[in-house]
Amino acid sequence: MEKKVEVSMLCQIYGKLLTKKQLEILEDYYNNDLSLSEIAENNQITRQAVRDIIKKGENKLFDLEEKLSFMKKTMEQEKKLQDIMTELSKIEPNISDKKVEKILEHVRKELSCLA
Repeated sequence: MEKKVEVSMLCQIYGKLLTKKQLEILEDYYNNDLSLSEIAENNQITRQAVRDIIKKGENKLFDLEEKLSFMKKTMEQEKKLQDIMTELSKIEPNISDKKVEKILEHVRKELSCLA
């Protein structure tokens, strides 16, 4: 996964655990596509300070994800739900009962993993 997308997702999940300034600067950098210079000017700090805040914020986000794995679990659940929807879409009006039962069994297994 691209780092920009990953950090953006981590901000959505763990953003409240960052300082207000870290979250603002990370959102400006990753979501609003502002440069270090633009962020520095807007916040009346140096580019180096912006870079340090970004690095500390990223480290905290990645550390939280490593410990809690919310993003990983969410992505796994989304994948399973996608698989379930794919299986269910295979059920057609003229399909045999045996095939429907096989599809539903697969769906049940996937759903039991989500519980």
